[in-house]
Amino acid sequence: MNYPTRQSTIVGAAAVTLLAFAGVAFGQDAEVAEEVVSEFAIAADTAYIFNTLLFLVMGFLVMWMAAGFAMLEAGMVRSKNVSMQCTKNVALYATAGLMYWLIGYNLMYDGVDGGFIGTLGWKVIPPPDADPGSYAAASDWFFQMVFCATTASIVSGTLAERIKLWPFMLFTVVLTGLIYPITGAWQWGQGWLYAMGFSDFAGSTLVHSVGGWAALAGALVLGARKGKFGPDGSIHPMPGSSMPLVTLGTFILWLGWFGFNGGSQLALGSMENASSVARIFVNTNTAAAAGVITAMVLTQLLYKKVDITMVLNGALAGLVSITAEPLMPSLPWAAIIGGIGGIIVVIVVPILDRMKIDDVVGAIPVHLVAGIWGTIAVPITNPGTSFGTQFVGIVSIGAFVFIVSLILWLILKATMGIRVSEEQEVMGLDKAEIGIEAYPDFAPNQTG
Repeated sequence: MNYPTRQSTIVGAAAVTLLAFAGVAFGQDAEVAEEVVSEFAIAADTAYIFNTLLFLVMGFLVMWMAAGFAMLEAGMVRSKNVSMQCTKNVALYATAGLMYWLIGYNLMYDGVDGGFIGTLGWKVIPPPDADPGSYAAASDWFFQMVFCATTASIVSGTLAERIKLWPFMLFTVVLTGLIYPITGAWQWGQGWLYAMGFSDFAGSTLVHSVGGWAALAGALVLGARKGKFGPDGSIHPMPGSSMPLVTLGTFILWLGWFGFNGGSQLALGSMENASSVARIFVNTNTAAAAGVITAMVLTQLLYKKVDITMVLNGALAGLVSITAEPLMPSLPWAAIIGGIGGIIVVIVVPILDRMKIDDVVGAIPVHLVAGIWGTIAVPITNPGTSFGTQFVGIVSIGAFVFIVSLILWLILKATMGIRVSEEQEVMGLDKAEIGIEAYPDFAPNQTG
């Protein structure tokens, strides 16, 4: 999201105004010149309105993804931990909303100028009568903020069922206020990776892999849930509380992704931009559909049964995969890119189990690994990029996020502790940390 049209309205208006009044100097009628200027001003106002509308509509679609993550995670955890996941998801969204206003936005976008970081200070929204550019500044901030919140949602699901609430919230403060904005500045803030030619249209790496790396670091420090892995290397499945909720969450995320990718076009004030947004929608949908079908076929071939969790995560992996470049691919290429995302989920989930890395919702395969794939695949359809530059971006962002997150998780573990006690884990975090069970009347207390 590099805002190539930020100054186009102002520059265009000045150019047309100069040409119009130059016509007066050569004897043309002054009224004609004024009419030209007036018509351009109307066109500029119309572009401003449509660009702002794009940010606002696509922004609230991305905000709705917070509900998708909450429902998906509520269904993937056991019934004794559902209230905890709902609490974390609403709290992390609120935290992102405040931190990205206080320091995140300016760190990401203000004065990066080919460097590594922007400036400290909160985002100031100008009054309506002093809001220059080709869209409303407030609409831009809102659209960027909901991307920030999405990054934190990824971490929540991986570490479910055994992490304390308040250490998680402290990590979210740093993730949304510092880690995500700094890496975002390197590309979307026109920092050093942008200058190299790195490309990530809507955030396969800058959003999804950032959240995935942070989640992986947390999973390594936190350890697996009690009883997940046996001493003999056996793996004990821990089925979630509600597959209907997981399915609902997936559909909500799928819907929100149209805002995620479509809004990243950053403009709707021309026919070309409108066509581009439409093309992005179609490619996004196609990649998700291909992720579903490949996951279905592969699980049937490998396990002789279709795994609903793999199928739903296949959709999400297809979406993550196409996010780095949803505009340039043809429909066949969109299907191929998304389909490989579905394959990644089916392959990587059992690999993590063999490594005894406990990822409750499958966020690491979906967001981290599929995010890497989507970013490295950009040059296949975008000739303005290179595999070498994409690799540099993936490695540099991954190393920074993983190392900083690992250090932060270790500090939190050493100071306040990040894991609930074994007794609390068996009891369930709804009782231990929240005090209100999600299903008090009919859900048994699961002790697995």
